Amino acid sequence: MADRLSPTSYVVLGTIALRGPSTSYDLKRAVGRSIGYFWHFPHAQLYSEPQRLAELGLLEAETETEGRRRRTYRLTEEGRAELKAWLAEPTPEHFQMRDIAELKLFFNEVGEPGDVARLAREQVAAHRERIAVYEDMQARYADLDAVAKRMITLRLGLEMEHAALRFWSSLLDEVADGIDETA
Repeated sequence: MADRLSPTSYVVLGTIALRGPSTSYDLKRAVGRSIGYFWHFPHAQLYSEPQRLAELGLLEAETETEGRRRRTYRLTEEGRAELKAWLAEPTPEHFQMRDIAELKLFFNEVGEPGDVARLAREQVAAHRERIAVYEDMQARYADLDAVAKRMITLRLGLEMEHAALRFWSSLLDEVADGIDETA
């Protein structure tokens, strides 16, 4: 079955495994506050994927009989087994980074002379801001046993943000001398 499941499938299964029965809206909110910081995908998939997983027997759905008639999804034993099997598989894929700033940097010779410095300046500010967000999360959640295992991912995120900040700061130092600030 794993060949019919996508990373989004596992996001849905894993999120429900961690937080319990969830509506698609619950999934969207939970992902926005956690996985969304490092795994980007169209959140509309969080509305269609649970139904598909229910059809595969990995989730079961219960629809409210009145009111908004929301559907709440629960992990089945088959769903838990599939998630555990996926977690135990080797991950041979190379680290991927889809960063628009890196793409712009690659094509920088086509642009204007000041573009690289402006890009680096923007990136320094953006990475400092993200570091502040992550450090705030770390301070708020560090002592909560319920999320202790997930804090490992936050540590990785912080390391990556610090590495990116070092790179962009260094690049800015290299290129800033030749930039006309009024351009």
